[in-house]
Amino acid sequence: MTDGPRRTALDAVHRALGATMTDFAGWDMPLRYGSEREEHNAVRTSAGLFDLSHMGEITVSGPQAGEALDHALVGFVSALGHGRARYTMICAEDGGILDDLIVYRTGEQAFLVVANASNAQLVLDELTARAAGFDAAVRDDRDAYALLAVQGPEAAAILARLTDADLAGLKYYTCLPATVAGRETLLARTGYTGEDGFEVFTSPADAEHLWQALTEAGAGHGLVPCGLSCRDTLRLEAGMPLYGHELTAATTPFDAGLGRVVRFDKTTGGGDFVGRAALERAAAEAAAHPPRVLVGLVSTGRRVPRAGYAVVSPTGEPVGEVTSGAPSPTLGRPIAIAYVDAAHAAPGSAVAVDVRGSHEPVEVVALPFYQRAR
Repeated sequence: MTDGPRRTALDAVHRALGATMTDFAGWDMPLRYGSEREEHNAVRTSAGLFDLSHMGEITVSGPQAGEALDHALVGFVSALGHGRARYTMICAEDGGILDDLIVYRTGEQAFLVVANASNAQLVLDELTARAAGFDAAVRDDRDAYALLAVQGPEAAAILARLTDADLAGLKYYTCLPATVAGRETLLARTGYTGEDGFEVFTSPADAEHLWQALTEAGAGHGLVPCGLSCRDTLRLEAGMPLYGHELTAATTPFDAGLGRVVRFDKTTGGGDFVGRAALERAAAEAAAHPPRVLVGLVSTGRRVPRAGYAVVSPTGEPVGEVTSGAPSPTLGRPIAIAYVDAAHAAPGSAVAVDVRGSHEPVEVVALPFYQRAR
């Protein structure tokens, strides 16, 4: 076993394209291929191709797979129809978020759970422990999959050149088995960019073939390879949370304004699930007097609010903290997501961010910053 970060099945492709590589959650991943701004804008206007093979795939199967996931996660997973996907979370007993996930129902008794790379082992261990007592098996499938994503307005047109799958009928947050460029895949209409797009689960052995086929099919559609850097600015503009920033073990779904993912109306197991009691208390507290609210910040200046910077009131009192921030290629201004005291969280509120001792004025806005036309 070699030391250092793991490499995806597309590592040689990234290096041949001149990608700047970075260690991300124990993986050597492409940060950018050239201009981050150009990659970002390509996804907004045409299409981008991403390698997401660092994500953690876990299969849960068996007669009680749905019930086991209902117990383990905050969502009502057993109610998912075949071919449907759901954004959900796994929480600790105290209600803290251990990870945010997407769960795909791939069969009557089979689900694919996709975890963030940094939390994949934790999620695997928790699911294994929480499935005890259920007629369900939890399998680590991280080495069984490579994951490619095609995101942007041209994504469907590009994929249509490579598959006979009914892309028009494949709605947002659904999936189906599909042959793409002659290879068997699980094709999902999901993504993390705020644009229409698809994620293609395939075997590592087929990853390079699919990357090249998608590159060729996208040549006339403005497709460019994209790295993790523009993926972060895309998700930031779309107001999508990132684990370790907006979501942590010290926050509950209600703290993050994502209480809708917690399904207290589950009918399996008497409605009980890990963390339920703590989350019921968190829901009541958030409804009565939310201590802080997750909001967007837009700056009129040029200095960028970064994660960890303090948000201050007009009189200089600390009222919050930035969780993510970057220059927005789409808006042309610095933007940030922050937790702010409820008294300063209304859209239009004027606050400031302490950028190395200088209080930079920002305006509170509702999330997301950007929403594609539908």
